[in-house]
Amino acid sequence: MLAALVLALVIAPAVPPASALPFATLPSMVPAAVDGDAADVLDSPNGSYFGSILNWADDSAQSQADRLGSPSAVYGYDAPVPMTDSSKLYLDQFLDQVQRQGALPVITLTPTVALADVDQGVADSLVEDLVEVIGDRELPSYLRFAPNMNGTWTPWGQQPSAYRQAFTVVAEAVHARLNNAVMVWSPAAGDAYPFTRARPVDTDLLRELDTDGSGVVDSADDAYAPYFPGANVVDWVGLSLYHDDTDGGAAANVVPAEGEFASRLGPISAEVPTDDDFYARYSGNTDTPMLLETAAFYSASAAGATELEVKQTWWRQVFAGSEDGMYDNLGVVLWRDTTSTRGVVGEVSIDWSGTLGDQIADALSDDLASGSLVLGPVLEPVGTPAQGTAVSTGASITGWPAWLVVVGVALAASGLFAWALLARNRVTVLYREQQNRDLRVDMFRGIAIVFVVVNHVGLISLFQNGTQEAVGMVSGAELFVLLSGVVLGMVYRPRLEAGKLGEVIIRTGERAWKLYRTALVVVLLIFLLDLVPFVNGVAVTTYTDQGAGVSGSSATGRVYDLYTNADQLLAYPVNPQIFVDLAMLRLGPWQFNVMGLYVVLLAVSPLILWALSRRWAVGILACSWGLYAVGALTHWRLLPSQFEDSFPVLIWQVLFVTGIVAGYHRREILVWFRTRAGTIILGLIVLAFVALMLFSWNNPYLSSAFDVRLGLVPDNTFRLVYDSLFERTYLEIGRLVNVLLLVVTGFAVMSAFWRPLYALLGWFFIPLGQATLYVFIMHVFFALLVGNIAALATGNTWLNTAAYIAILGLLWVMVKTRFLFKVVPR
Repeated sequence: MLAALVLALVIAPAVPPASALPFATLPSMVPAAVDGDAADVLDSPNGSYFGSILNWADDSAQSQADRLGSPSAVYGYDAPVPMTDSSKLYLDQFLDQVQRQGALPVITLTPTVALADVDQGVADSLVEDLVEVIGDRELPSYLRFAPNMNGTWTPWGQQPSAYRQAFTVVAEAVHARLNNAVMVWSPAAGDAYPFTRARPVDTDLLRELDTDGSGVVDSADDAYAPYFPGANVVDWVGLSLYHDDTDGGAAANVVPAEGEFASRLGPISAEVPTDDDFYARYSGNTDTPMLLETAAFYSASAAGATELEVKQTWWRQVFAGSEDGMYDNLGVVLWRDTTSTRGVVGEVSIDWSGTLGDQIADALSDDLASGSLVLGPVLEPVGTPAQGTAVSTGASITGWPAWLVVVGVALAASGLFAWALLARNRVTVLYREQQNRDLRVDMFRGIAIVFVVVNHVGLISLFQNGTQEAVGMVSGAELFVLLSGVVLGMVYRPRLEAGKLGEVIIRTGERAWKLYRTALVVVLLIFLLDLVPFVNGVAVTTYTDQGAGVSGSSATGRVYDLYTNADQLLAYPVNPQIFVDLAMLRLGPWQFNVMGLYVVLLAVSPLILWALSRRWAVGILACSWGLYAVGALTHWRLLPSQFEDSFPVLIWQVLFVTGIVAGYHRREILVWFRTRAGTIILGLIVLAFVALMLFSWNNPYLSSAFDVRLGLVPDNTFRLVYDSLFERTYLEIGRLVNVLLLVVTGFAVMSAFWRPLYALLGWFFIPLGQATLYVFIMHVFFALLVGNIAALATGNTWLNTAAYIAILGLLWVMVKTRFLFKVVPR
């Protein structure tokens, strides 16, 4: 039953986590210094710079430099407009990484307000923030304001007048204050413009887009001119030009046609350029430097050419275009070195990357070495370790030692399972049923809440290695939701069998109302604490996307204000809308937003329990899993509440409902697993769980020098499989199955080896598991506290581990002493 094995995984580091911090603060190599005036370095005299856009949530400039064999000359990052305290902090961390590599930053400024609201005040505030973050560094920077403004997929898309005005006001403010920054105007390649069906010209906006006066906006209209703010404010031009033959439809891996890049970018110069001749119109004829954002579409789930054929053909065309005598003004080639997802039917995993697979990374490195593109460093690296200092970023176990680990785990699992079967009913270590409650559930809930606390506090530590996807692609949230349903089914079955449906309705209703009130109180308390001058609430009032939200991994690194318009509570007169937002739980700490999901699920739980009392378990499960399928295919959002961003009701209800059914029929399920058929199925479940656990140990992300992983699965393959089957927000089927396998295996472990587990860990986990609501509430304030201790933001693994020991120890003491139990629900 895997007791010792799973126990060790719970408390010891095994797999590197997806860090909750926006950037991994890693030391960098010490390359040779580069001479030259930093102010002139943006326009390289030696050829085009090679740059990279990374997934900053689980990648770093140093890690990419290790894969590529050299730093990129330029790195790209998105920052919001206007900027918040948290976004300034994350931008500062990004610039630290850039300077460590001696590279240059492309800061893409993405408006989070309407373009019409980007006025002089917003522009001045933005530049003030940029001066604060990059001014003292004297770091030359490319500032790209609201790119792809001619597309339909950005909030600022296809609003030409508003865009030109916003760009102009920002550019003038930048030019007045930041001498080392250039403003980049960067539309999307107009091949498929206007990216929608032809639209009749019946508004002022559409008339502006109808450049040929045909009465409709269609492919004959100019994709660029309506959005160009003028040569007086544009220092560089840019273009997003990707090889992607899918046209937003079904995935297809297609080798770029010969000459595709040059054909789409247009001639080098032209006396009378056409609307499609982007380079000639905006760079060649005007001698304006150009920045190109690019990559090539590849999906492992699609048929067609190989990854190397697609990507190498495309980058060779791009690199050839940067050679002397070709597109001489092409100053930066910015490659998107990430993966992403696209919704077509279900979700298609797209790998744009150039270095996330060994074969591709080697080919790209070789072609860069033989070409004319310039790699980093281009400035003197700043903040690097002393020459000769060893750099450690964790360890990968590969080859026969890795297979030895796999064999050892498999043998240990098999041996424990066999011992448990032989010792059944004959030893005193087994779990004995309790009269009042199932202590196995309490221990499991205690483990789950510790997982949640570690994840939400978000410090790089040894605890993360053992709690974040170390026992498969599962987090504490899934365990907690499922086990909450289990407890509900266990607790209310006796009352339903006694005919007390009314009491069940009243009690669950009271519980839902208590959780709702609690959620409102916590939201308001955090808001008030953030107003205190010496309290920095960034850790709980903002959220940095880790690529697991509704926008997919392409949104990684974006910072969201979770208390938008909350200041209206202090205004006079108060805008009534803020009370609607509060009532709908549209505001609040991200660490606490799952509470809204519990309120909704508890509100409908009497209907589920009543159906179970009528022996309709199969129908309930069929209905629940059917709703899950609908949610997985459509991504429908039922409520405007904040929790729907991370815990869509249609999706996450399946864990809760399945848990209720399992808890209601707990005794029957346990009896069935003791039959011959049940024992065989249990063995298969344990086997499948161990396989998924071993697969999760191949996670390519290493957050610290103490992380260890297996290197049996190629990094690229792991990422593609993970994105396709184990995505968290929409509980992809692989993750959902992994949760169920883990819970069944965990209960089997605790049943077979209860006495030693109870003696070793029961004293700690069971009290926490019996007061999970209390712990969940209090951990939000611990997260706020940690966010105000500067020393914990340095990434010191040992210091942060000690901090976790203190936090978990304090929570345990608070539970045992019943601290504020009369005030805080439990």
